[in-house]
Amino acid sequence: MSEAAETRNDLACRIASFLDLHHVMSLATVGPDGPHAANLFYARDALALIWVSDPASQHSIHIESRAQVAATIAFDYHDFVEIEGLQVFGRARRIADGAGRRRARDRLHARYPFLERISGVSQQLRAAYERAQFYRLEPARIVLIDNRRGFGSKEILDLDGSPSRPAA
Repeated sequence: MSEAAETRNDLACRIASFLDLHHVMSLATVGPDGPHAANLFYARDALALIWVSDPASQHSIHIESRAQVAATIAFDYHDFVEIEGLQVFGRARRIADGAGRRRARDRLHARYPFLERISGVSQQLRAAYERAQFYRLEPARIVLIDNRRGFGSKEILDLDGSPSRPAA
């Protein structure tokens, strides 16, 4: 394996580990009414992010008309030198096929066991969960920010085959 491939694999592994340590992403979408951001629980499938959401929510409506999205994932820090985070850029879609929906549900239930118990909580909550749809963000680029390595330290993992672009 080449040194570049090893470096890329190392970065992908560090990103996957970071995703596994966190649970909430801030998803940014844009539609005819302007930009919107929502915090969502996610599970990962390789480096793709999966979540469940009401199809009538603003971000879900935006995704139906414009798949290009961005997401951030980070802890709440009190000192900028401690900041670690991810910026994820890619395309999101509602998962329409049955096998894909089952896979998404299984990943989310494995990560968040409380989702399996929703049916026993209340009829209203169960009905809302049954109406919900599963979504997937396929990343084209992920930026790992780690100020512990120096202020503004960014490593870019391009997944769509295009040359590295500057981090946002």
